[in-house]
Amino acid sequence: MKVIKEWNVKVKLVRTKRGAILHMIELKPGHFFLEQNPLKPSKYGEAYRKIKQNFPEFYFFWEIKDNKYTGRILAGAFLEKEEIDEFLTLLAKTEDFKKLEHVLEEIEEIEEGEE
Repeated sequence: MKVIKEWNVKVKLVRTKRGAILHMIELKPGHFFLEQNPLKPSKYGEAYRKIKQNFPEFYFFWEIKDNKYTGRILAGAFLEKEEIDEFLTLLAKTEDFKKLEHVLEEIEEIEEGEE
């Protein structure tokens, strides 16, 4: 792998005005991803709360740029292989997923680029 671009990213733990403690990934001032508030009485708040019950290491972030939601989402989880299999099977809603082969790609060394 060759590094093409690099960002300095800050991860913060913030408290909202309503008292929710959320993770924030700051890319630069005015541009960040804010974790979905699981206490928010909304479709996404309810869904996030239910997902976190089964997958506490799952995270869902909304992109905010210039104080506005962009509509883009960053979602991910820190899971063991068996947990991700369960998660993906739920998303795929099919038993065919279990029949697919687990293929690992070769890990490439990182080269620092000059651009």
